[in-house]
Amino acid sequence: MSNDVITPGPVVTTGPGTRPPRWLLLKTLVRKPLALVTGGFLLVIILASLAAPLIAPYQPTALDLPNAFSGPTAKHLLGADELGRDVLTRLLYGGLQIEIGVLEGILTVLVVAIPLGILSGYLGGIFDRVMSAITDAILAIPAIILVLVILSLFPNNSHVSMIGFGLLISPGIARIIRGVTLPLREADFVAAARISGVSELQIMARHILTAVLRTAIIQASFVAASALHFVVALGYLGLTASPGQPDWGQMVAVAATQITSHPWLLVPPGGLVALTVLALILFGNALRDSSANVNQVAAMAEPVLPVGPPTPVAPVKDAQLPAPDALLAVRDLSVVFSNRKNQTRIVDGVSFDVRPGETVGLMGESGAGKSITALAILRLLPGAARLTGGQVFFEGRDLVALNDREFDRLRGTTLGLVSQEPLSSLDPTFTVGSQLGELVRRHDRVSGPKLKARCLELLNQVQLPDPARVLKSYPHELSGGMAQRVALAMALAGRPRLLVADEPTTALDVTVQKEILALFRKVQQETGMAILLVTHNFGVVADICDRVFVMYAGQVFEDAGVYELFRRPLNPYSQGLLRANPAKAQPGQPLQVIPGRVPSPGNWPPGCRFAPRCPYAQPECTTRFIPLVETGQGRLSRCIRLGELVEKELL
Repeated sequence: MSNDVITPGPVVTTGPGTRPPRWLLLKTLVRKPLALVTGGFLLVIILASLAAPLIAPYQPTALDLPNAFSGPTAKHLLGADELGRDVLTRLLYGGLQIEIGVLEGILTVLVVAIPLGILSGYLGGIFDRVMSAITDAILAIPAIILVLVILSLFPNNSHVSMIGFGLLISPGIARIIRGVTLPLREADFVAAARISGVSELQIMARHILTAVLRTAIIQASFVAASALHFVVALGYLGLTASPGQPDWGQMVAVAATQITSHPWLLVPPGGLVALTVLALILFGNALRDSSANVNQVAAMAEPVLPVGPPTPVAPVKDAQLPAPDALLAVRDLSVVFSNRKNQTRIVDGVSFDVRPGETVGLMGESGAGKSITALAILRLLPGAARLTGGQVFFEGRDLVALNDREFDRLRGTTLGLVSQEPLSSLDPTFTVGSQLGELVRRHDRVSGPKLKARCLELLNQVQLPDPARVLKSYPHELSGGMAQRVALAMALAGRPRLLVADEPTTALDVTVQKEILALFRKVQQETGMAILLVTHNFGVVADICDRVFVMYAGQVFEDAGVYELFRRPLNPYSQGLLRANPAKAQPGQPLQVIPGRVPSPGNWPPGCRFAPRCPYAQPECTTRFIPLVETGQGRLSRCIRLGELVEKELL
């Protein structure tokens, strides 16, 4: 056996994983019934409008005076207006102008708001202050006044009007994108990319833009609904459509004048506008949720290879029975990602314990399997992933063996979750009080003053200033730190005994991160709950965790107390992570990195999965299964050269 130590290679910039194929989002979307119904409805409206000259029963200006104001008949399926013109025909012909106007408004907002929001949040300084001043000035002017000015310059021009609408809406959306961008510019992955030489423009275009897309998607759905209302309102006022022109707004205006004598006339255009607005909002929500699922599993989906034989179980843990003092005991947990033909293992034989009142960290690079492990415990796996082996004991009770109804009783009351994106975990259409109150009603069975008092108690518990105002606020009115505190308050509503925190500080700046971690400690001391913390940040681990499990390529590579891990890591992978901490980077000096990247599931190398990147790897490391072994004093490590490396003081 050679005694030479392999020197780490040059700096390697790694990405988040394989880019998901374009069909994956569509495949995930079509599995959602809500997306199919709303998307199908919108598609029918669009196709019907495009095909109006072919399918409409009459010409839009054809008169049938004897049947004026008729209700639905065989001759006029949706009735006729005051001149006997067919309502169905006019709806079909008027839809195209409405759809073009909505599209013009959305594109204007996205083209303007996303770049300005990212630039303002990322660059800061003078540019941010100037943009904030311009935004405040535009938002202070009533939109209808600016629209009337535009229409006075371009009479009856709906295209210019909708572009103007988009420009008026853009500052508000840009401010939301800015709020999402602000904490991202301080994130570790941005710092590592910057230190590695990635240009600022590339960071904004590749990393920041990807992170804000889900927020942009849900905001675009609201913009589409607002644009539809706006273009209909312009037609209603006669600002963009002449009286004889088939236009949804004009049809509503005519129906409004006849509402007392002929109320049916308002039902077809008014109902169609209301259903279309509802479909736009619900489809936007479904699209956002689908994109979230794609982000969670896309890196695990390619390449898709057979699972193969099960990995031998490490001999250090009893694979069946939990430790007597364990609150949560995970034993030999395995998760696979499936499609119609093959399966890919993404979590492989993971075992660990969490004791009452303890904070345990799951640590590792992106793609190590940390979040999927946590989600598997909570039965929140993405649709294509499923649990294929192992047991999850909570207070000695096997959660895997419970049926869905039994497990649902544990959610919130026994198991709580705080996600890494607090704004996306809050429904933008409801106030904080409405969402928090829903949980309090479910868990405490109270209403009225007692309900409000409990909500205020929870917000005070997470140290939110002016909780009464926060209860009345919508999620977009909160900062990232406030939103995370609200998310924690919602998780505490059921008084859980175990809180799973999945990257709870990733989207926050450093100052807010410190406040949130201090809050976690305070709440833990008050309630006695245990915390399972998923993170890639060594600073977070050092601040709050008692023990840490270092994961790599779906396996646990080291189990140690936090102090012992920082003082002396007993695994080459843990050692490499500590050396590559961006916080240790010196200006002008290259950042130490682990060469290469985490292998994608299905491409795990034989033997030790870290061997291709390990500075101490030998041929024997790639020839057989590497178990997780005891190293003394309750520590575990997955390395067959451990004794030799410790003896040579390389670890």
